[in-house]
Amino acid sequence: MSKDKVGLQSKTRMGVRTVPGRVRSARNAASASWSDPAPHKSGFVTSNGIHLNYLDWGGPGPALILIHGSSDNPHTFDDIGPAFTDRFRVIAYARRGHGLSDAKGPYNTVTFTEDLHGLMDALGISKAHLAGWSMGGNEVTAMASVHPEMVDRIVYLDGAYDWADPAFVAAYRSFPPHFTTPDSALTSLSAYRAYQRSVWLPSVGDERRFEANIRESVVIQPDGSVRERMSDSVRELVVNACLTDRRDYTKVRAPALAIYAESFVDICKGPSSQLAHNLSWEQKYMLPFRHASIVRVRRELPEVEVVNVPGTHMDFVYVSRKQVVQAMRRFLAASSKGAKAKRI
Repeated sequence: MSKDKVGLQSKTRMGVRTVPGRVRSARNAASASWSDPAPHKSGFVTSNGIHLNYLDWGGPGPALILIHGSSDNPHTFDDIGPAFTDRFRVIAYARRGHGLSDAKGPYNTVTFTEDLHGLMDALGISKAHLAGWSMGGNEVTAMASVHPEMVDRIVYLDGAYDWADPAFVAAYRSFPPHFTTPDSALTSLSAYRAYQRSVWLPSVGDERRFEANIRESVVIQPDGSVRERMSDSVRELVVNACLTDRRDYTKVRAPALAIYAESFVDICKGPSSQLAHNLSWEQKYMLPFRHASIVRVRRELPEVEVVNVPGTHMDFVYVSRKQVVQAMRRFLAASSKGAKAKRI
């Protein structure tokens, strides 16, 4: 999941917390025996001076690189990645400071973009389609601007937002406080899973669709408690980059597909007091910001298609999987048709 909860997980918490608590050895054994059933391989490349972890689903044809959001990891694409392997070589990777990749600064869009450049070089990919969820839209935009010869088509997965726009910065500063991971969610893996599901993925019925993402987000401690894998200090730096690195769509020449979720936070499921807070925040901040963002990308991107789908910023790829896959396959297929036409 695109723990962008702003590209943007939760409000910054100073220091890495440890949470007391014991769980039965059977639960520890179950965690140790679990293995990721997704049909991809995991590997590492050296890029821009660091080690980046990547997932490779394989597949014929051109590369499709999937870029996760802030505070997330590439397993957020486990559910959707296989939908494209009949036509594309599908790859997702962990941005520096995320997942299993090295946590070494600096953390800014320029560096993240050169990391992507180096990843492509290391994997022998000269040109690719790029799809960025949430903060991943920063690398998509920058890569298409700085290295246009390496980019075919780009897809924004609820990522065609300028997170450094003052309107969004104000929204983030007022982000609902109940989205901060509580200590109680760190007492065990099951508690963490339950918290993530209740707050961010209440509409996703099958937990297996996001289990690998949940497990990669934490480190299980000897007593069965968990700590979030991403340190608070790194999270703070990544969020700061998100809130300060402005987008420049005017340099993009690649055709773009911008998929928008109908809401940023859940306004339908959960405790009534929480939903009331969510709805108030959504109406005050995100509705006008979403409208302004759509107007802007239509004005500044030379060739853009906008698609709206049901769901929230965190779950739309799950709850609207069919619509997202159909829109992306149709959009990306136009590239090969265009190439054939040029050869003729």
